[in-house]
Amino acid sequence: MTGPSQAVTSTTRPDAAAPAGAPSHPGEVAPSGTAPGAGETAAVSPARPGEGPLLVALDIDGTILSHEDVLSEGVVEAIAAVRAAGHHVMLSSGRSLIAVLPIAERLGLDEGYMVCSNGSVTARFDASSPTGYVVDEVITFNPENALRLLRDHLPDALFAVEDVGVGFRMNDLFPHGELDGEHRVVDFEELWSGEVTRVVVRGPGATSEEFSELARSLGLSDVTYAVGWTAWMDIAPLGVTKASALERVRGLLGVAPGATVAVGDGSNDIDMLRWAGRGVAMGHAEPEVKEAADEVTGSIDEAGAVAVLRSLV
Repeated sequence: MTGPSQAVTSTTRPDAAAPAGAPSHPGEVAPSGTAPGAGETAAVSPARPGEGPLLVALDIDGTILSHEDVLSEGVVEAIAAVRAAGHHVMLSSGRSLIAVLPIAERLGLDEGYMVCSNGSVTARFDASSPTGYVVDEVITFNPENALRLLRDHLPDALFAVEDVGVGFRMNDLFPHGELDGEHRVVDFEELWSGEVTRVVVRGPGATSEEFSELARSLGLSDVTYAVGWTAWMDIAPLGVTKASALERVRGLLGVAPGATVAVGDGSNDIDMLRWAGRGVAMGHAEPEVKEAADEVTGSIDEAGAVAVLRSLV
């Protein structure tokens, strides 16, 4: 997202299938047009094998994990090979921390960082911690204004705020499986009893186009927001994206700006793809996502992320 009041489409949760469409050669990494601003932060040419330790950021849903909760063929082995080559592999997701952790375990990730909640939460694996991780950074905001505005226009919507590492407080229960962790139904006003990292809005019966138009009409100039494939909206602190969190991690790891790779499929990945020295969009991604990338790989059904990972070793 390039501005706080710009609505975008994101696959924050796997509650809807991504659109079809893929390169003509399954599994290959095919070049595409580079959008203005793509990779602007890179100080050297896009990351390729042999350029030293890389920071490799992977979206989860629709990139390495299908909407049926299936890992792409060979992705576990490919990630292991990239790590064995000395590179940093990390997950960068719209999911909450408690929803990212099980995926990290399935992938065998046990060191380094995780970017969660579209950049609002960054965690680090820590074997000495009882949980196996520590929360490295949390960015919060006061959601009252956004919640009041949205409730006025969406009186039947479901609203939830994230309690990091625990679950969500909500005005009513969401459909089963859409949010992870503990769910606690509270009075609407209690949703802004303190600052939060993330607000989730779900509008039963509404379309993503209607959600996008509403978000644009309301302005929401003091937050960053993303609208999903269905009538689903994620609201984050102003200016916070996956890219902003990844840039901080890059500095902590001492990785060169150009030695960064990112793979994603949703519009909440656009900033991340532009940030990366080598940004790769999945083959089923929408046109605006592909335009933000340096390359387009195969779709999730073609294990497109695996092709990218193998190219790094």
